[in-house]
Amino acid sequence: MIDVATGKLIRPATLVIKDGLISAVNPGNTDPALPVTDLEDQILLPGLMDMHSHVTLDYYTGDHWTTAPVMETPADWALHGVQFGQEMLHAGFTTVRDAGTFPGFADVALMRAIDAGRIVGPSIYPAGHYISITGGHCDVTGFAPGIMELKPEQGIANGKAEILRAVRYQAKHGVKVIKVCATAGVFSKGDSPGAQQYSDEELKVIVEEATRHGLKVMAHAHGSDGIMAAVKAGVASIEHGSTLTPEIVREMKKRGTYLVPTVYLDDIPLPPNTPQWTVDKNNYLTPLHEASFRLAVKEGVNIALGTDSGVMRHSEVGREFYAMVKRGMTEVDALKSATINAADLLGVSDRGQLKPGLRADIIAVADNPLEEIRTLERVTFVMKGGKIIKADP
Repeated sequence: MIDVATGKLIRPATLVIKDGLISAVNPGNTDPALPVTDLEDQILLPGLMDMHSHVTLDYYTGDHWTTAPVMETPADWALHGVQFGQEMLHAGFTTVRDAGTFPGFADVALMRAIDAGRIVGPSIYPAGHYISITGGHCDVTGFAPGIMELKPEQGIANGKAEILRAVRYQAKHGVKVIKVCATAGVFSKGDSPGAQQYSDEELKVIVEEATRHGLKVMAHAHGSDGIMAAVKAGVASIEHGSTLTPEIVREMKKRGTYLVPTVYLDDIPLPPNTPQWTVDKNNYLTPLHEASFRLAVKEGVNIALGTDSGVMRHSEVGREFYAMVKRGMTEVDALKSATINAADLLGVSDRGQLKPGLRADIIAVADNPLEEIRTLERVTFVMKGGKIIKADP
């Protein structure tokens, strides 16, 4: 097994599971009456965690991704999430922070169904509705007036009063994190991808109100001004972070702000029928994004793995590891980004390592990921909460 804290391979490895928890690691003696799952020479790791996914959304397949907000219902998205969540779980991701969905709290419903045991899926930390300015990256844009005109309850909020309503409404309906779109983006029509969208003061209001509800804030941010404003406002993580500067990096390190980079997106083609304006934005940001990631790695910024699955196939989330390693991250730091670091970003201490007392979220792979990181693209065994989900021969 891999001790992700030290980066050491431990052989042999025996884990004793009781009541959904790891009760012992390599005990001297075990009860011979206990059932045994022998994984032979496979390597054990903690269940992986994705800190930026859209479990209920599917931008990547089909031909209607730009019109999904007016063609599908929250029930559709929740049902998508059943399939996509299971794809992620079978890929070894036992915990997922959902980075927002369209109106209707489909991600919250999915979390509740999984937690209640009605369906199988990863543990989900949902963001509910994205928080965005009118016409911003997380608004539904490109349609005629009167179509999908969203209110603060649906996350579209301008000024302090509306922002308070938006955040409080998300908290009321069970979200576990607040997602704010601090800047424009690639998939939103009519904006410059780096433009700051919320003012410095508005971002502070979002973070302060979320904090009062015990919620952390994740900030979609591409441009430097918006990134810095979000960091200074006190967000827990910057999502994407395409144009980091040395000054921003220093501020992130001082505050302990995480970067959730989503770099595998730069290695794959855009979804089918992508408009040219999206292609142009993506081509502009891609080289900047890679340079920013390399800077963050070099300077020791806290990094937690995120994939933006939904914009990529949910079944391919394991490819994020190689995407980070080939851009300069060490294999052990890549593992930490999806285990120890992800747990820290979530603010949980019950998962992320193979230690007594922690959740029995466990995966296995054929090869040592410290030597061959791409083995994480082929997870052979998955246990969540002490229950075997997948056991390939």
